[in-house]
Amino acid sequence: MFGHDRLDHSEPARLKKLRVTQMAVGFEEVALKRAEWAQLKRKERKAILARQLFPSVLGPQGEHYIVDHHHLGLALIEEGVDEVAVVQLDDLSWLDPATFWRTLEFRSWAHPYDARGRRCAWEAMPRRLDGLADDPHRSLAGLVRRAGGYAKSEVPFAEFQWAEHFRPRIPAARIRRALRASVTEAVRMAHLAEARYLPGWTHA
Repeated sequence: MFGHDRLDHSEPARLKKLRVTQMAVGFEEVALKRAEWAQLKRKERKAILARQLFPSVLGPQGEHYIVDHHHLGLALIEEGVDEVAVVQLDDLSWLDPATFWRTLEFRSWAHPYDARGRRCAWEAMPRRLDGLADDPHRSLAGLVRRAGGYAKSEVPFAEFQWAEHFRPRIPAARIRRALRASVTEAVRMAHLAEARYLPGWTHA
């Protein structure tokens, strides 16, 4: 759940002030991260926050736009955490907004797709972590990986690619109504040959 990639050039930032670079998360995955955090002792929490890194890009108006850890960030907000460490990957604050967002996407630092997998204009991007929408298929993709359906991958937005694979195959209403059964079904699907184009695919 928690990273160990703290770098020397990090700086503190308020979680609620961070800008986001995607439109949705899986609320089930956020809930799991909250549960894991709640089980930690105060000293363990302090140690994790001392080394946890939120990579960011400096954007228009000098704001930090995080390019990873959206699920964790939202979980920490809901657990009452106020501050985290960010590290600046690049300073693009001098770009106009349209060029800024286009550059983020070219670098695989932004995912302008809503909770139903539809591509949207950058103007529709929520401003803060607490504005992220729930995508049940992103929750499903995360739970399938945890269940061994596919391997963790460094490919940008790998879980969203799996979410799009599941989207036409398992309805969102079924995921909400029968989550465990949906995960079992999706794990089986994940090992089929038709999913071999996806990052982290493994044969059963």
